[in-house]
Amino acid sequence: MAKAWTLKSRPAGMPNHENFELVDLPDAPLGPNQVRVANSWLSVDPYMRGRMVDRESYVPPFQIGEPMQGGAVGRIIESNHPDYAEGDLVQHMAGWRDVSVAEPMAMLTKLPETGLPDHLWLSNMGLTGATAWFGLMKVASAKPDDVVFVSAAAGAVGSAVIQIAKAKGMKAIGSAGGPEKCAWVRELGADACIDYKAGPVLPQLREAAPNGISVYFDNVGGEHLDAALACSVPFSRYAMCGMIEVYNDFEKGVSQEMHHLMMLVGLRINMRGFIVSDFMADFPEFHQDMGAMIAAGAVKSRETVMDGIESMPDAFLGLFSGKNTGKMLVKV
Repeated sequence: MAKAWTLKSRPAGMPNHENFELVDLPDAPLGPNQVRVANSWLSVDPYMRGRMVDRESYVPPFQIGEPMQGGAVGRIIESNHPDYAEGDLVQHMAGWRDVSVAEPMAMLTKLPETGLPDHLWLSNMGLTGATAWFGLMKVASAKPDDVVFVSAAAGAVGSAVIQIAKAKGMKAIGSAGGPEKCAWVRELGADACIDYKAGPVLPQLREAAPNGISVYFDNVGGEHLDAALACSVPFSRYAMCGMIEVYNDFEKGVSQEMHHLMMLVGLRINMRGFIVSDFMADFPEFHQDMGAMIAAGAVKSRETVMDGIESMPDAFLGLFSGKNTGKMLVKV
């Protein structure tokens, strides 16, 4: 019998294991055009924290007692769709479970047999890599010789941004927590990496970028965003991807302490929030460019993998305590 994680209760602040419940999914015959997928890889991502709050957003909140959702890759084991056969490799959003039922085009797409490892469709060839690529190249309009600052540079999206920036001829400065993660970010090609656990971000950023930054890719918010504002050159462009530093405080009404917000005006900074689904029509361009960079060895991936469907909550909670280097995945 298939199993799925449900949201048992809505977290207040940092989620804990009591907010989740693993349940059996009753077997049911497929409906018209539906397929059944045995999931092999499951994604956990910071944005899922926002879906645990009952508020209006760009995606609906998780419902109490209902299976949660997230990116997944697997192979079809049963099909009622004429264009999808048993054995086809697919990507879909019915994750947080070991076996999923989905309807192609609505939640599920067939993947090409490229010879690449399947899990890359959840990292650099999937929404993670797309978030990095579209944020840097389209939202921030980054160009050669830009000085790019990337927060959470040892994370899934941030590590991709660092590598894309270097492949495109930019100077890349990352921020990560701890010497080991900073060393890995530098191995990816970063010109410098700030250890935010070693001291305040601002003086370290000023040392790493004495002439200022022209692009900021924000995954963190808070102190990192404030430091970027203080170190920007005129007409800098910000790609606002996420603010994991404050996700667990949002519903408490806790505000970010900002000292340099006025720099937005005088420096004419362009700050733009974005969601990767804004660019669905441009995915062929992304796949072509990212596939070429991966094939050339310019973009590499690293994953933190936890085993078994039972480990999903641990993997998710690990995102907020820095337990992942690169993409956090669950191997079913």
